[in-house]
Amino acid sequence: MKVKLKQLDKQVRFSGAVLKTVLPHYTKGLFQGANGFLRIFMRGRKPKDLCAKHFTTTRPDGTKLKLLVCSPKNPTNAVGVLWLHGGGFAMGTPEQDFSHYKLFVKKFGCVTVAPYYRLSTKATYPAQTEDCYLALLWLKNHAKELGVNDSQLFVAGNSAGGGLTVATCLMARDRKDVSVAFQLPLYPMLDDRDTSTNKDNDAPNWNTKSNRLAWKMYLGDLYQTENVPVYASPARCQDFSGMPPCCTFIGDVDPFLQETIEYVEKLKKAGVDITFKVYKGGFHAFELICPQSDIGKDATKFYCDAIENAIATRFAPQPK
Repeated sequence: MKVKLKQLDKQVRFSGAVLKTVLPHYTKGLFQGANGFLRIFMRGRKPKDLCAKHFTTTRPDGTKLKLLVCSPKNPTNAVGVLWLHGGGFAMGTPEQDFSHYKLFVKKFGCVTVAPYYRLSTKATYPAQTEDCYLALLWLKNHAKELGVNDSQLFVAGNSAGGGLTVATCLMARDRKDVSVAFQLPLYPMLDDRDTSTNKDNDAPNWNTKSNRLAWKMYLGDLYQTENVPVYASPARCQDFSGMPPCCTFIGDVDPFLQETIEYVEKLKKAGVDITFKVYKGGFHAFELICPQSDIGKDATKFYCDAIENAIATRFAPQPK
């Protein structure tokens, strides 16, 4: 699926052209360099208007998983949101998403928990999914002291974080020791295999070359085998019954378009409530790169409306 600039929405076209020129695709060195940049410029950064604290929890092997918690002052009966950052499983840090935390905290009064999950530059699957699931358990177990209503735990994330959102919800469904009330996997990275929209896709910001490398780094020896678990590549799952209600959106030139559509259809088949929208002319993460564009503003309003509805209507009591 070759992408021409004229296919992009007019208001995001210039940004798309710049991205295609300066970042034709990611390499392992670029992933590592991006992480180095983030370590230097994001370390210790906290927004002045949010209550932000760090906590840790212990992995089964005794090592520590660091968590960033952002909340209103003195929250009571708040929705707890597990937020999982994007970056192709290979790059990123919770600090990159303060704009999302501000939205959740300021607009909706939520408490957000964002784990510093291990990246594929250092560890392959299942390190990432296990870290995310451990963070969800921590949120459940500390709900009372965080001022969170434990019957309203949401899981959300974008791109690779969207894929981890679906994987975490699948693990919660199957392991049955935590309940999720709502999922928000934005333009999620779900399928390690080529799809109709992720084959020779050269769209801005993320494309087939970047995607194949990211999956190879993430899966290690599992890459291009039939032994890839559904928790690594949720698109391989055929039964999504029992999953929480979902909202997602995606641009129509995003390489993840087909896998997102297939996920939505599988949820519908399983009887799961789903709110979904495709944006014509939108490339990967267009609402973050071009937030003042009409489609960027509409996409943000779209998922904010879904969050507002979920806060009013979605509850999932924790197992005894």
